Amino acid sequence: MLGPLLVFGQSIRHALLGPWAVGFVAACCAWLAVGAQAQAGSGQWESAIQAFEAVDRTNPPPSQACLFVGSSSIRLWKTLAEDFAGVKVINRGFDGSQIEDVTSFADRMVMPYRPGLILLYGGDNDLAAGKTPDRVCADFRGFVEKVRAKLPDVPILFISIKPSPARWSLVDKVRSANRLVEAYARRGRNLVYIDVFTPLVDADGQPRADLFAEDKLHLNAKGYARWREIIKPHLPSHKTKE
Repeated sequence: MLGPLLVFGQSIRHALLGPWAVGFVAACCAWLAVGAQAQAGSGQWESAIQAFEAVDRTNPPPSQACLFVGSSSIRLWKTLAEDFAGVKVINRGFDGSQIEDVTSFADRMVMPYRPGLILLYGGDNDLAAGKTPDRVCADFRGFVEKVRAKLPDVPILFISIKPSPARWSLVDKVRSANRLVEAYARRGRNLVYIDVFTPLVDADGQPRADLFAEDKLHLNAKGYARWREIIKPHLPSHKTKE
């Protein structure tokens, strides 16, 4: 007896609400589900961000520093401070992050530092996760827009996606994403694209194995030394005075 009553009740509900209302409710549920997934994704790095905040409380970083943000290629740059001796630097890389993750936490790990310069390395994990080159560029644009809303004049430098041997199957997408970001940066104000792809490949266009760690994904000491040479001229204390 209960079954027919439930069916009848469902029929009345659909008749009263109409298909548009049922669709609206379904869309709202989907939107809430997506929001919950995004929140869960951001929570993946909550402990890393809290660790940064704990360090900041005990040892406040300098303002107007060069802030390096991004994924593990930034975090693993252990010689960052000595590589740019005489320049105030802050390392805020966290493993596995994508550009949108850095954007999500920008209010906690970018804005509070009031940096004089921001250098972002991203897009590597993004492409490996299945994002398109267009999405990588759009996410970088989203990062720029969020930062510029509170720090309108800070220069933002994009360190191009490197040619990792472990992800060489994605090289066409890497090149495409780099080209899109370079074109976007060229049109923008206080935006700079730094090419670290070309210097890390050999004469045949293949990644130089001597610059990468055993995992063939991250840089070794020699690779970071090469990055230092490329990036150094872009930092304030090393710019040529006209």
